[in-house]
Amino acid sequence: MAPMLLAASVTPLRDGGSRLDEAAIEPLARFLVNGGVDGIFALGTTGEGVLLTMEERKTVAQRFRDARAGKLIVHCGAQSTADTSALASHAAGIGADGVAVIPPPYYLLNDDALVEHFVAAAAACAPTPFYLYAFAARSGYPLPAAVVERVRERVDNVAGLKVSEAPFERVEPYLGLGLPVYVGAEKLIPAALAAGAAGAVSGLASAFPETVAEVVANPDAAGAGRLEALRGAVERFPFQSALKGVLRARGVPIEVDVRAPLPVLLPGQADEVARLAAPQAAAPAR
Repeated sequence: MAPMLLAASVTPLRDGGSRLDEAAIEPLARFLVNGGVDGIFALGTTGEGVLLTMEERKTVAQRFRDARAGKLIVHCGAQSTADTSALASHAAGIGADGVAVIPPPYYLLNDDALVEHFVAAAAACAPTPFYLYAFAARSGYPLPAAVVERVRERVDNVAGLKVSEAPFERVEPYLGLGLPVYVGAEKLIPAALAAGAAGAVSGLASAFPETVAEVVANPDAAGAGRLEALRGAVERFPFQSALKGVLRARGVPIEVDVRAPLPVLLPGQADEVARLAAPQAAAPAR
């Protein structure tokens, strides 16, 4: 089976980031799928999910589902188990293809607490496929492989993992669990696919879908180097706002606005960011 690529999509915002830009979601989703991704991972790190209200998150999930742009996995991780479960239930109710949940940030939870949190979220969306999301740089602590195994014993809908860890040594333990693993660090895509990963969930793919899709289809060291260099170029700027700037330069009707306290592009940076899109083809035909 060919590896799957999901774009970890940005979330269109307007009015200085204070409001959703719902009208921009459908053309954004169409651009991504036309660019070669298999679907969308909504409301994750790239999508500013944890900065949005519960109702905003539900609205964004619904609009991405309405766009019918391939597979849709909705990130439903939140600070509390109650909110996480409510978002997971909503995602299942709108027909999402999967629900992903990251360990709650701020409090360092032990294995028992993590297991109960994930079991509650998975049960709330069952039988919709459930994905555990490992990203210690965002949660503040790692997701132990033993927790994944215990959750899998308690619920029937654990379908895989999104693993945004790096370096590769931090990805390897998850590859040995017998579950589909989708890597988030683009530079690790070739190595992870060679080791049995099922695909990738890429933030870069939210603005450069063709570039990432090419490496997923033809993974090699040179491709890993290209993606590492591209991410480095984007990360010279505020990441989410820069991706929106690239999308805008590529013809997608989106503002560069982000939700505070995330930083927005400074005056003068927009032209630099737009040049990142120059090697890319024009936005795929709609």
